[in-house]
Amino acid sequence: MLHKNITDSEVDELHRRKLSIAFGLERMGLIAVRAPILSCLILVALVVAAIFGIQRIKIDDSLSQLFRSDTKEFKQYEEVTKRFPSTEYDVLVVVEGKTLLERENLEKVRDLVTDLQLVDGVRGLISLFSARQAPEPGKLPAALFPNELPEGEAYDKFIATVKSNEIIRGKLLSEDGTLALIVLSLSPEIVSNNKLSTTIGEIRKVMAEDLEGSGLSRQLSGVPVMQLEIRNAVERDGLIYNIAGILAGCIIAILFFRKISFMVVAAFPPLLAILLSLGVLGWTGFSLNMFLNVMTPLIMVISFADSMQLTFAARDRLIAGEDKYTAFKNAVLVVGPACVLTHATAGISFIALQFSDSELIRAFGEAGLVATVIALIAVLSLVPVFGVLLVRNEQAFAAKFQGADLGVNALRRFCAFIAVRMVGHPGLFSLLALLLVGGLGVIYANLEPRYRLADQGPDKEQAVQASDRLDAKLTGANPIDVLIEFPKGQTLYSPETLQVIADVHSMVEKQAGVGNVWSLETLRRWLAEKAHTNDVATLKEYVDVIPEHLVRRFISADQTAVVVSGRVPDLDSSQILPVVQKLDHALDTVRQKYPGYEVAVTGLSAIAARNSADMISKLNHGLTIEFLLVAVFIGLAFRSVVVMLACILPGIFPVVLSGTLLWVMGEGLQFASVVALTVSFGLGLSATIHFLNRLRLESPPGTSAALAVERATVLVGPALILTTVVLACGLGVTVFSDLPSLRLFGWLSAFAMVAALIADLFILRPTAMWLISMAERLRGRGKAGTVI
Repeated sequence: MLHKNITDSEVDELHRRKLSIAFGLERMGLIAVRAPILSCLILVALVVAAIFGIQRIKIDDSLSQLFRSDTKEFKQYEEVTKRFPSTEYDVLVVVEGKTLLERENLEKVRDLVTDLQLVDGVRGLISLFSARQAPEPGKLPAALFPNELPEGEAYDKFIATVKSNEIIRGKLLSEDGTLALIVLSLSPEIVSNNKLSTTIGEIRKVMAEDLEGSGLSRQLSGVPVMQLEIRNAVERDGLIYNIAGILAGCIIAILFFRKISFMVVAAFPPLLAILLSLGVLGWTGFSLNMFLNVMTPLIMVISFADSMQLTFAARDRLIAGEDKYTAFKNAVLVVGPACVLTHATAGISFIALQFSDSELIRAFGEAGLVATVIALIAVLSLVPVFGVLLVRNEQAFAAKFQGADLGVNALRRFCAFIAVRMVGHPGLFSLLALLLVGGLGVIYANLEPRYRLADQGPDKEQAVQASDRLDAKLTGANPIDVLIEFPKGQTLYSPETLQVIADVHSMVEKQAGVGNVWSLETLRRWLAEKAHTNDVATLKEYVDVIPEHLVRRFISADQTAVVVSGRVPDLDSSQILPVVQKLDHALDTVRQKYPGYEVAVTGLSAIAARNSADMISKLNHGLTIEFLLVAVFIGLAFRSVVVMLACILPGIFPVVLSGTLLWVMGEGLQFASVVALTVSFGLGLSATIHFLNRLRLESPPGTSAALAVERATVLVGPALILTTVVLACGLGVTVFSDLPSLRLFGWLSAFAMVAALIADLFILRPTAMWLISMAERLRGRGKAGTVI
């Protein structure tokens, strides 16, 4: 029969005849099984330590985390956020409705503004009620809104005055008077700790109470709100992934193994690998973020495939009549080398992420590498330990399943059907595979980098929806800043400094795509128009009476720098980048005219627009290099050029097919997608390695290449199919996430895993067969065992 297992003596003979592709590292799995009870006690202690470690895991909800790096641009951005911290702590309250400026509703909005100032953690507020009337000589300007609003015809005239006010028009009140923006400045200590949830909750409560019955919609946006929503989504998603991963693994295992003990043997080591890995990440100081949050299903992916292969191999040996100790020992010796190699290739994928400029992606790579090592040790050690402890009555088990293993036998017949046809015309199928992968590769090469800030936050929550309304009514919610630093000898109020600020302000205003521009020049212009004065002393007087939290938005505490702040819509970075580049180029005239002044375009939108495309492109190039490195690594491990060449096409196929799907959907290459493809490439090679390892063992001298391929397919195929189903489900569960980047990561990784199975069945088999045949002809030998 095709699925006849090699015997115990044959295992020893094969290990004497051929060096292990894992250089003997698979034997670590035999250490724990020598003392299974002691091993379980050590495991319990490690689990307890891991639980305490998980409690130490923090959540990094910073919106700038993707671009955190050692680059000059990011350091400059960090410096600006320290000296002008307003936007990092601003909550944007968006109140909208056609009846917004009706007298009753306007009173409700004013009550809302008053009550919001009393919320714990709010250190300042800007709204349309902050506007002032034209100043009179020698007097501070009165508030634009009187204590008692006029009525009737006088109210209509008053509203016309409000809508035409230069300070608030298009900035705090939309041109059509249907949307008002209230900017709350929170204390930094509130944003950086767990009090943020309480503060945001209180703000929502005040909004609901004060605007009840008004018919006005109210939403929150801004960096703190997005951070809180990301934090909540990460915590919620982590629970979903854990539950879904456990259920998927257990259900599939119990359906096909039909014994609780084998379900535990196959599914529990990956689950314990998740627990131990997260515990180590907690003890080593890693923080959960939008990428590390997917670590749970990734660990499941890494470890479950090998756990299933080991369990299948041991189960087959038990059915063949071996006792449980011998069965699990031989499973480790036969399948273990491939397990080590699959984890090694996954580790290389994570190492490849270390070449990214993003600290976030590098941290994800480091965490993935740590999890890969832990998962390997857990699976190799725990599968045999659980097997010898839980499996009972081997003889009765063997008798029961020798003729009634319906599910697994059906999969084996399917695999045999595929294998026979693939080896029938290996040259033709190999040529078709080459043309297909080449065509898909051309499409993949045309993918363009994409990045949008809103994709970092939950798109089903208020923050993104409110941001969209600001994009539509007030030119955008995302700040873009121009930093102006003064040379020595120049002060904030020196004529040259004020002229530089005025020139920069004008250029930012004129730049298409930028709106809602604020700076010290805004106040100067207002004084010139309303008070008919350009007197510096008057300007200084007004600056001094403005609340400090407002001044810090535009003027540094030491008065050696200012920012001119505008806003841009939350568009794809490819659309924002030309705006940033044109503005930066236009500012060259200011730099040339005033050489002592440092003028730089910064802000999160600018950083994202400049760096995202380059970072994504570098990751993509790193993936291309990874193809070659992994192929060479596998070839060296097997000590075979044939193996090195055989794994290239099936390894590349899932990546280029997934990229083609992105191209068809118009998605482009995003951070989440290129990281998913990088990791999926390493994980997808698991099937390839297990097949090639089995092919190697099924190719003793005198065995034809076709028969060896068919045997290897039948023996490893069922486990590969089952694990692909489980892993696709485990990764696919991320489609329930509120985070767009995680949804993309999950479904694309799941699709790549299925594509990897297709490549393994329909590309690897004929390619390996054709290469073996060619190698045999070149060497003038007729034995498959001499080639691979």
